[in-house]
Amino acid sequence: MSEEVIKLKIVDVKTDFKAYPIYIQRGIINDCGKIIKDIYSDRKVYIVTDTNVDKLYGERLVTSLRQEGFEAFIAKVEPGESSKSFQSFEKLCSSLLKGGITRGDLIIAFGGGVVGDLGGFAASALLRGIKYIQVPTTLIAQVDSSIGGKVGININEGKNLIGNFHQPEAVIIDPELLTSLNKRYLADGMGEVIKYACIKDRGLFQLLKEKDKALSLENFDNIIGRCCKIKADLVEADEKDKGQRMLLNFGHTIGHAIEKYYDYSKYSHGEAVAIGTLHITAKAETMDLTPKGTQDKIFDLLKSYKLPCELPYMDKAKIREIVLLDKKGSSDDMKIILLKDIGEGYIHSIKKDEIDKWL
Repeated sequence: MSEEVIKLKIVDVKTDFKAYPIYIQRGIINDCGKIIKDIYSDRKVYIVTDTNVDKLYGERLVTSLRQEGFEAFIAKVEPGESSKSFQSFEKLCSSLLKGGITRGDLIIAFGGGVVGDLGGFAASALLRGIKYIQVPTTLIAQVDSSIGGKVGININEGKNLIGNFHQPEAVIIDPELLTSLNKRYLADGMGEVIKYACIKDRGLFQLLKEKDKALSLENFDNIIGRCCKIKADLVEADEKDKGQRMLLNFGHTIGHAIEKYYDYSKYSHGEAVAIGTLHITAKAETMDLTPKGTQDKIFDLLKSYKLPCELPYMDKAKIREIVLLDKKGSSDDMKIILLKDIGEGYIHSIKKDEIDKWL
């Protein structure tokens, strides 16, 4: 293994309540036990994962932990967005309690965004708060959902409407785990990567145009690191998502609505966000709030990664109801994220009674 391959990248996240590292290194899953031993001094570790991730990588993580003297208990959930529910949350908490978990133990959320959100929410609520570590296994989780402490579940009214802020002790990212993703879910993660490029990193946007180079394993280290640094900076400036952190919601107001409208079954999160970024930018151009031609640049990049671009059919009254339940505003106003240019996002306030203009 070359020196380049084994190089460890660390991005620090510093909030008012906690500072923690994000470790990025290919093959780091085999050393998780050593890293966790430096963070956590007790012996009991509770791994929350899904059945797919457990089959692929569960034994490697458990072996790494046991080599460092940890006792590992595994709680498994079904893969997919349907596991972000009250029923799965209750079942997971019961499983952890039956396994003997205490407030002094450690939870490891080992999986994609669903596992990270669900496991993190369980850690935030169970016994009024348990320490946890994120070990994300999908691109979308590695660049986005595992960082920043937003955890939660979905309810009938919408996505992530029940949740908390609960920062992890660390995030451990192994880009090699991405080699097991199918093409659709690799593209799904690229939907969030493109979002980061649009709001904060014009250079990343340019890099992503070289698709073959960007999708090489060697470049994933760089791409993941850049996205993590952007999110870390925004979380440090605005941990509770009331100011600049809202930039991360570019494409998400419409994206979340698309996911909900189609019952989380037709579009993945990254696909829905991709549609949302393009649609909101197209609307902003017609109102002279974003420079003409910006949507074309985003469209070309989304298409190159085989991400959907067309806004699907949705009943306007129903989609309006879903959007207005979204959590990005006050009783009268809501915040949407637009672009001054590629690499420069900004927050724009609208009255809720103006939402039809954007749908």
